[in-house]
Amino acid sequence: MASSCGTVVRIDLAYCRVSTTAQDLARQIDAMRAAGVAEEHVYVDKRTGANMDREGLTALLAFARPGDGINVLTLDRLGRNMRETLNLVHDLTERGVFLRALGDKLAVDTSEPGPGTDMAIALLAMFAQMERIYMLERAAGARAAKEARGLPTGRPAKLNATTRAGAAQRIEDGAIPEQVAADLGVSRSTLYRELRKYRDRAATEPVGQED
Repeated sequence: MASSCGTVVRIDLAYCRVSTTAQDLARQIDAMRAAGVAEEHVYVDKRTGANMDREGLTALLAFARPGDGINVLTLDRLGRNMRETLNLVHDLTERGVFLRALGDKLAVDTSEPGPGTDMAIALLAMFAQMERIYMLERAAGARAAKEARGLPTGRPAKLNATTRAGAAQRIEDGAIPEQVAADLGVSRSTLYRELRKYRDRAATEPVGQED
């Protein structure tokens, strides 16, 4: 965020992401430049092998300040699934960071709330809930199949002691909890629950003891 003579200046930022080699990163970047976003304020993530490098989004979320605006070509570029995207939309809104989708058929601009933005976010929430129900149904089916074969169905620990310690250190260093959770493939509530386990054990167990 820039400042001149005591006046806070909004910075236009941008996030571009591709998750397959068939997607065109240049098209997204060109759209951001056409929207007036300076090149140094365009943050990029792209697929590398089997993993998604999310350093661009992490850096963007750390840099953005209240009053700044984040531009994306479409809302689905912001997150890897609907639930993650919806969480980020809500988190950015709570932080006072505006979001604008340049290429979605429904106009999305949280700096100027209107029917289009409200409808797009409502649809995103609805599809995120449908996605969650579908995942729960798949999990229930898989659990039933295991039980029928006499296999264990207990859920393993989401994070081990080393991963919990690393997550705690990242947050202490200023990382956004929502992004840490996304990088670890867990929900925000799961991350907080695992961090509580880490802090509780750290207070009662010898240093170096793991799960």
